[in-house]
Order: sequence, then structure tokens, then C-alpha cells
Amino acid sequence: MNKPDSSRKLPSTPAFVIERQREFEYTAADFERVRQLIYKHAGISLSPIKQDMVYSRLARRLRLLNIDTFARYLDYLEKADAAEWETFVNALTTNLTSFFREAHHFEILKQHAQRLYDAQRHTLKLWCSASSTGEEPYSIAIAMCEQFGTDTPPVQIVASDLDTNVLATAAAGVYADERVEKLAPERLRRFFFKGTGSREGFVRVRPELQKLISYTQINLLHGNWPLQGPLDAIFCRNVMIYFDKPTQYAVLKKFAPLLRPDGLLFAGHSESFMHAGDLFRSLGRTVYERADRK
Repeated sequence: MNKPDSSRKLPSTPAFVIERQREFEYTAADFERVRQLIYKHAGISLSPIKQDMVYSRLARRLRLLNIDTFARYLDYLEKADAAEWETFVNALTTNLTSFFREAHHFEILKQHAQRLYDAQRHTLKLWCSASSTGEEPYSIAIAMCEQFGTDTPPVQIVASDLDTNVLATAAAGVYADERVEKLAPERLRRFFFKGTGSREGFVRVRPELQKLISYTQINLLHGNWPLQGPLDAIFCRNVMIYFDKPTQYAVLKKFAPLLRPDGLLFAGHSESFMHAGDLFRSLGRTVYERADRK
């Protein structure tokens, strides 16, 4: 199996000059350079059709820095410190999420967690590896509270993301009402405070739920992850679609030894890891187990 190569060439962008009737000069060469930089730094393979998205996301940064062309901004970026690289990556990452997205996964997790706890009575360690603004790790925490019938279930949840901005939002646990409108009224009452006065129109996650989760920034491409196994479950949903197959394989190869032999890996509904059959095998419904499980 091929290993990811951050120096490889991405599929080329059509050789034309992107529309210049813009505030900042922006060419096809600039876009290709952005694609190579985000791939090398974060493993994200930007589609050639993302030219407009890249412009809109980075233009505000050029405006703030008083830089007049994308070429000059990218020159600046390549010499910049870690903070600017973090801003660059944050601007280009997509964070689409919701509470109990792909709801069947949480029912499977409930059964899995109960079975493991009944067998060994150990504190369960769960990793949400692409937590975005927090809806997913809070959904995991809610599911565990419901399954064990207590606000202090025997679980430890690590929630990570590459984007530090969304991690701050997740840790705060404050959401507009429309973000929770699909939750059952019973869940809303049990796990959220409803805002009043100046906070009307918002809800806040109850502290008991927040205590179950610790947040940390993790770049899935970096060699050293600040967590230790064995993990009972890993949620890595709707992030692998931004990686090419060699990069996916490299990440999955690092997941496998962290996961218990009887642990579960949850993927997004449009993701498939069939190319990594030596590492994980499908249990159906985008849930995987280690391929070496007896």
C-alpha cells in the first residue's frame, strides 16, 4: 500500500486566469499554490472547482493584512509563523455538523459501550477526531448519559479538530436555538439551559455534559497525537472525504493500534475504507472494526 507523499502533484487546475474583476488579483497559479500548501500542511485535497471558495475565504485575510494580491499573501504565508498557518488552515476547513447526525451511529455506540462496560467495568475512552463546533462530541456524551442512566457515565471523551476556532466554540457549548430545534424536547430539558434576557434565542450545554469532554487540537497528519490508547471507539466522520486515498490509509494505519481489538471506528455516510482492508473491515452502516480482530 502506497504511503502518502506530501510532495506529489495534485490534479492540475485548468490553465486559465481566474476572473480578475475582484478586489484582489487572483490567478490560476495562485489557486494551484493554495492547493499544494493546504495539502502539504493539512492533507486536504481541494477540488479544482473550489476557486471561488478559496478566494472568498482568504480575501478577508488579505484585507486585514493590507496585502493586494494572492501571490504576495502566499509569499508572506510561506515565511510566516505557526499562528498565520493556523489562520490559513482554519479559513479553508469546512465545518458542517449537527446534533445526532447519522443517528444510527449513536444507537450502535450505546450498545457497544454497554457491552464493553458489562464485560470489563472499565472507564470507556472515546475519541471524536473531527469535532468541529461540538455537536458531535456532545451527541456522544448525551448518548452515554442516556445509556447509563446518569449524568456521570463511565466515559472519557476526547474531542479534537484541526481548526482552533471551532474548538473554542465547542468548549463554550453555546448554540443558537435553530441548531437544537431537531432535538427531542426531553433532551433539550435535560442537557441544555435555555437562554433568557440578552441570551434569549440561545441554549447552553449543561456543565455536567461538558465535564465529560476534553478538547485538544490535533492535526491528523502530524506524527505525534496527544492521546493514548487503547480507545474503545473512534469517530472520524466526514473528514476523510477531504483526503486522497494514500493520506486516508496513513491516518487509518495510525488509528488501528490506538483502537482496542474489539473497538469500533465510525465513518461518514459517504466514506468507504475498502482500500484499507488490511487495517479495518466493514460491519455495515459505515462502522468498522480492526481487520485483525479474531
